[in-house]
Amino acid sequence: MQLIDTHAHLYLEQYDQDRTQIIERAIDSGVNKILLPNVDENTINPMLNLCRSFPDNCIPMMAIHPTSVKQNYSEQISIVKDYLKDFNFCAIGETGIDLYWDNTYQKEQCDIFEKHIKLACNYNLPLVIHSRNSLNEIFDILEKYKKQNLQGVFHCFPGNVEQAYEAVKFGFMIGVGGVVTYKNSKLADVVEKVDLKHLLLETDAPYLSPVPKRGKRNESSYLIHVAEKIAQIKNTDIDHVAKVTTKNAVNTFNL
Repeated sequence: MQLIDTHAHLYLEQYDQDRTQIIERAIDSGVNKILLPNVDENTINPMLNLCRSFPDNCIPMMAIHPTSVKQNYSEQISIVKDYLKDFNFCAIGETGIDLYWDNTYQKEQCDIFEKHIKLACNYNLPLVIHSRNSLNEIFDILEKYKKQNLQGVFHCFPGNVEQAYEAVKFGFMIGVGGVVTYKNSKLADVVEKVDLKHLLLETDAPYLSPVPKRGKRNESSYLIHVAEKIAQIKNTDIDHVAKVTTKNAVNTFNL
């Protein structure tokens, strides 16, 4: 059985003491590919260094996370553009809009999100979208680009079933992580109603650890618990979930 973790931040300092063991545990558990979304200017080198250390397993993305967007976002997007010229990335990500913590830079977040969309179009790369408390705003922006054949994933999908259908109509996959294992999770309702062909597995490590690891630092080897929960919801076996979601990831990210 092979799984692909389509979203993990294993280059962060939380793993400085045991990063190699974390990767090895993931591989031993069947997670052979781990996709790494960038956060900001300071995480680019740690991310690329990890990919150099595990070139067969770790694959980078490039973008500025919405919570890292500040007034100097023009400089930030210039850095993204420079790296896109010199390195191969599997996606533009993670980008989007986050209105949960702070909406001080909402305009800047919207502006840089559109710039990321244009880069995804120019480089023919999928878009990895962070959409916390901002699905309607993101849908409004995507509407302007619906003829551009955009594709990608709504990472850690936060919406309801109707919003999931809307995301799929825009050509995007639904990212499913540890939240699906939580009690009364509306993501479980989304997984039940949305066809498996539209789902991707992810951890968002070190965050959002699945049950029974909730409260601990997340890691890619825990992806098995997400797959097991989806299999339970879909009334199928985990091998089928692994096969379909791995194919989805390969196709979405051109792996």
